[in-house]
Amino acid sequence: MPQTLPQALDSAVVRSWCSLALEALGREREEIDSINVYPVADGDTGTNLYLTVESASQAVEAVFAAIADPDFADTVRAMAHGALLGARGNSGTILSQLLRGMSEVLAEGRDGDHLARALRRASVSAREAVAHPVEGTILSVASAAASAAAPGAGGSGSASASVAVGPGGTPGAGDVAGSRDVAEVARAAYAGARAALEATPAQLAVLERAGVVDAGGRGLVTVLGALVEAVSGQAPARGPRVPRGAAPVVEPCAEAGPAYEVIYLLEADHAAVARLRDRLDALGDSLVVVGGDGLWNVHVHVDDAGAAVEAGVEAGRPHRIRITHFATSAAAAPEERAGRAVVAVLPGEGLAHLCAEAGATTVLARPGEPPASGELVDAIRRAHAREVVLLPNDAALRHTAAAAAEQARAEGIRVALVPTRAAVQGIAALAVHEPERRFDEDVVAMTAAAGATRHGELAVAEHRSFTSAGVCQAGDVLGLIDGDVAVIGQDVATTAATVLDRMLSAGGELVTLVLAEDAPAGLAARLEAHVRETHLAVDTVVYAGGPQAPLLLIGVE
Repeated sequence: MPQTLPQALDSAVVRSWCSLALEALGREREEIDSINVYPVADGDTGTNLYLTVESASQAVEAVFAAIADPDFADTVRAMAHGALLGARGNSGTILSQLLRGMSEVLAEGRDGDHLARALRRASVSAREAVAHPVEGTILSVASAAASAAAPGAGGSGSASASVAVGPGGTPGAGDVAGSRDVAEVARAAYAGARAALEATPAQLAVLERAGVVDAGGRGLVTVLGALVEAVSGQAPARGPRVPRGAAPVVEPCAEAGPAYEVIYLLEADHAAVARLRDRLDALGDSLVVVGGDGLWNVHVHVDDAGAAVEAGVEAGRPHRIRITHFATSAAAAPEERAGRAVVAVLPGEGLAHLCAEAGATTVLARPGEPPASGELVDAIRRAHAREVVLLPNDAALRHTAAAAAEQARAEGIRVALVPTRAAVQGIAALAVHEPERRFDEDVVAMTAAAGATRHGELAVAEHRSFTSAGVCQAGDVLGLIDGDVAVIGQDVATTAATVLDRMLSAGGELVTLVLAEDAPAGLAARLEAHVRETHLAVDTVVYAGGPQAPLLLIGVE
């Protein structure tokens, strides 16, 4: 029998890894936040890891946007650089160094042996970046993952005499004889990390007292699980979840340590960074300095935030400086802020203008370019309000919006996330918004209005594919109801009418139609007449979505 060639990593796998890790951290962000008790019980480890991976993922997407088939080494370097730029918190900063360490080895080869060596380099470089490594943390989990993936550790596959095949059937650089299957190496690393995570309470007293595993280590296990899924196509079995109500109640507190967290990017040479490490180590704790090649991410907990920044100025050029006071990170917002605001993500300039006229602060979602959490946080800040209702208006933005809301809360802004899945639900929520009401009552009313609005959409299929309504061909008109394809048609107006009839079959009092700038002429009039003639006592309202808006959005209340 011919010997099976060992699988090799490629740029598409790295892209998938970033996307899967971001999705998984989005699902588990709150759970990881809830067990964050070390080094500071500020309940933000899951959020920080999410933001770090989000930045890595965006950097990889930028590479693919520039080049359809990017070089593998360029892709892994972009991932590491993006993580460095967006690293947040203690665990996020360490994760960025882990990814940097991996990228240094993977840039040389893409097979299982290189992956195992990459995990080892990642573990070593992360420990070197931490001034005083502590066992029972993400560092222990990373070390265990590397050890489990090492040759001869068991379960990681045997060497092969084959040559790994790169894109187009040619041998990939660095993928030489003796390589192991990357999926088996990834599975071994994940299994080792999970076992190490379960052991963290026995290594760190604060975890044992709280009855939890290390939050940073938990996040790393999630990232490694995404790697397994990216290289094998199968998600690994998850460990036991934190039982609801079993996790400790985490309150921001600075009594047990320094008052401030200081983070900044620094442009400096190695010699200056070595001096900076000594200076910051004397000022505080939780010191992590990651990076290289002239660009570093500095993280430290101190009582004198000014001195930490001044040390950076002496070492080089610090920028993107973030200072968080642990004791007041969730305190009331400044008095000069206004009372309440609504921030809404809209798919089209027409809708954005409409909602802005209604008083909302808007974020434009362009086709294929969903806003990142940083854009949503910036919009929340622009709203300049003590209380903010956030309307993502897209099911795919739920994790991004949740992370943005958590960031804003850390700045003292009270944020409520209404999980709107479509723009028409956001319009319905905004219609019942009353700033004079109590905040909780206003959020409940907006949530109820959004939930009572069914949403539909028309789109044109770009290629042949299987849908929940059958097989569609390129150019077919697809009618979606609540996110699923319900109708496949040939004509826009006919398909739209069919979708409307199905949505109204369960009842309704108001139909909202949002048409793109390039929608067929007369479409709005035809649909209004159809509703008037076939569904008595149902009103219709029409809005212009403007350029770049979806072909047709439908809401039924």
